[in-house]
Amino acid sequence: MIRTVLRTGGALLRHSGRSVPGVWTPAQQRWASSLPMNTVVLFVPQQEAWVVERMGRFHRILEPGLNFLIPVLDKVRYVQSLKEIVIDVPEQSAVSLDNVTLQIDGVLYLRILDPFKASYGVEDPEYAVTQLAQTTMRSELGKLTLDKVFRERECLNSNIVHSINQASDDWGIRCLRYEIKDIHVPQRVKDSMQLQVEAERKKRATVLESEGNREAAINVAEGRKQAQILASEAEKTEQINRAAGEASAVLAKAEAKAKAIRVLSDAFAEQNGNAAASYSVAEQYVSAFSNLAKQSNTVLLPSNTGDISSMVTQAMSIYGTLSKQNQSAALPASMSDATETTSPEDTAQGAPPPPPQ
Repeated sequence: MIRTVLRTGGALLRHSGRSVPGVWTPAQQRWASSLPMNTVVLFVPQQEAWVVERMGRFHRILEPGLNFLIPVLDKVRYVQSLKEIVIDVPEQSAVSLDNVTLQIDGVLYLRILDPFKASYGVEDPEYAVTQLAQTTMRSELGKLTLDKVFRERECLNSNIVHSINQASDDWGIRCLRYEIKDIHVPQRVKDSMQLQVEAERKKRATVLESEGNREAAINVAEGRKQAQILASEAEKTEQINRAAGEASAVLAKAEAKAKAIRVLSDAFAEQNGNAAASYSVAEQYVSAFSNLAKQSNTVLLPSNTGDISSMVTQAMSIYGTLSKQNQSAALPASMSDATETTSPEDTAQGAPPPPPQ
């Protein structure tokens, strides 16, 4: 019993990295403070496995509950706990793929599945698994850069657990999970990472600001485009409406002028029409003289400006001449029509043609 305690204590002291014997730690209580004596009738607690040797050779593993042993021949050699064991992996240094030295520690969760292998497969299961976790952690960190170490901690933990389980199958131990507690980097690296983070934030801010300016410029250009389109459509509609109005005005003026001409012609054909025409010409003459020299300094005047009667007589003579020309132009057409209505028989008999109308 004393030898077992010393062996276990030595393993725990070796685990802590010191070689001073006789120092008691809480982990030593968890492993095995003492081995039970063979009292023939033994009661094994739940979640514990007692490895029994008969005459120095493995005999059997006692199950929880009531068990019987032969005195002197049987001896409880090892006591293994089947509960989940938590081991604090001490801090160690590791070098990442980009040559950055890291100080990293973790927590290992394991469980003994085969008490026989855990007792006879390895001298100290906890120490062996702890050392394996440290070496595996250094190996996995060497495959990753510093940035990926912080981003892929879960993947790193999973790889460490997988590597530990491959090596610990012969020890009857199953590593359930591994968690990295803290990752310490040098102060210079921290400063560089802080500068990198600030630069990345400034970059994102600049990109976001440029994208905002671009969106604003696009919106302004799109608004100007729509405004120009609407303005051109409005101008087009205005020009169409103006043209339609001018056309309607021209037609209205033409119709009014035509109607006025017809009214004048009817008035001139009536009795005393010449007198009315003379009065209208005289009125227009006087009105024209009242507007002289209002728009220009250059004025052309006839020689007999003061003789209104002669101007009216001259205008009426022009009107009479034009009337005679119109009557003479209409006369040959009526004579030709009358000639065509005369038959050849009447001409042969010597009948005179009808008088012109």
